[in-house]
Amino acid sequence: MAPSRRMTSYSRYLLRCRQINWASATRGAAVDSVLSAFRSICGEDGVSVGRPVREHHGRDESSHRCHPPDVVLFPRCVEEVSALAKVCYKHQLPMIPFGTGTGLEGGVSAVQGGVCVSLRNMDQVLHLHQEDFDVTVEPGVTRKALNVYLRDTGLWFPVDPGADASLCGMAATGASGTNAVRYGTMKENVLNLEVVLADGTIMHTAGKGRRSRKTSAGYNLTNLFVGSEGTLGIITKTTLRLYGIPETMVSAVCSFPSVQAAVDSTVQILQTGIPIARIEFLDDAMIDACNKFSSLSYPVTPTLFLEFHGSEQSLNEQIRTTETITQSNGGAEFQWALDAETRDRLWKARHNAWYACLAIQSGCKAYSTDVCVPLSRLPQIIVETKKDLIENRLTGPIVGHVGDGNFHCLLLMDPDDQEEVHRVHLFTERLARRALAMDGTCTGEHGVGLGKRGLLQEEMGPATMRVMQGIKDVLDPKNLMNPGKVLLPGKP
Repeated sequence: MAPSRRMTSYSRYLLRCRQINWASATRGAAVDSVLSAFRSICGEDGVSVGRPVREHHGRDESSHRCHPPDVVLFPRCVEEVSALAKVCYKHQLPMIPFGTGTGLEGGVSAVQGGVCVSLRNMDQVLHLHQEDFDVTVEPGVTRKALNVYLRDTGLWFPVDPGADASLCGMAATGASGTNAVRYGTMKENVLNLEVVLADGTIMHTAGKGRRSRKTSAGYNLTNLFVGSEGTLGIITKTTLRLYGIPETMVSAVCSFPSVQAAVDSTVQILQTGIPIARIEFLDDAMIDACNKFSSLSYPVTPTLFLEFHGSEQSLNEQIRTTETITQSNGGAEFQWALDAETRDRLWKARHNAWYACLAIQSGCKAYSTDVCVPLSRLPQIIVETKKDLIENRLTGPIVGHVGDGNFHCLLLMDPDDQEEVHRVHLFTERLARRALAMDGTCTGEHGVGLGKRGLLQEEMGPATMRVMQGIKDVLDPKNLMNPGKVLLPGKP
């Protein structure tokens, strides 16, 4: 490079550094100037600028690096959230909602600094209507805490992403999990939301206090905010559907000679109309990891974990039909988990798949990516993905909620091996585009966050992205709500 060009590049670099430092200093000064206002709203204990607290709130369970906020706030009620939002709006400070930090796409990273609004102190179950099968909770209530609260009512909330996530956080990310094949995702189970907008306005997506099981009144604002990942507002209450606890629950494990056989069985079970409650696929690498981590002893072959809910009579018929299908595809005899303790152990092992993968190689990091395709394309995409992993020398156990066409690849990598990190990145791009080519989506339940913004553009197309950007601009004209997530900067 010529000396003049080197000097020009260096000058641009210095200018960029000055711009970043100036922006950071300006934002820091703005935060300092409003700390007293924050303390007057949520108390001295409700404001933290300590580095460990900020770093804890600047990362989730993904491989995205930590971006700590400038300050963490702990409001106690929606009125305080509204008042804090008004201060942030006035001073143009970014706001990042934080539930339990169990996300997998960097959704809580404060990429532009600003204010983290931690909602853990708002942890009340507000209204339970047993006869109507619904409940309203604050954002600090987790799914496990809700089901403990409900245990003597005969009701439960079945959406189960594995982690003990906050229920409003689950709504914000459009979460689902192992029970979605029977009970649906958060999109099907949220009746109403209370949301604080960027300027502090408090709104109710279905009207204040409304909790009817269905409505055709107006635009579906509830589902606009479900899956919005904190980019449109802060969810401060959610009203949820509840379900009766089934009379009988039984689980089973079935091993198969090949991936194709296991996934073909899944598709055939669903095509038969069996109302199965859970049907989870684990490939040979994943079942091996789970065996070692959770002290199990299942054959190291492609495997289905299944669960049936209903009356004893209805379960007998479901199980007979399911066994006929699995055996026709070379499946082994079912290994049963009949009592609650054995079932809980089985599903705990499934939910611990992330940690089981991390234990495969000491010192490695894991990157979890998910896609979802129409059921008929599921066998093809899993077989092709396994082939891709082998050809590119990657360790990536596969596990999935295959009853929805959704699966996860948990990729292990040495963060210090840049060549391997690059191969992982290229693999995840290929996997997502493989799903898009099969009429699927780049993410079934993890969300977009930081990592899949470009893929979202490919999936939706320019016209749809312009509509999304338009909605964002109306609800958040200053781009303060979790900026840098879902939508790429400057690309409507």
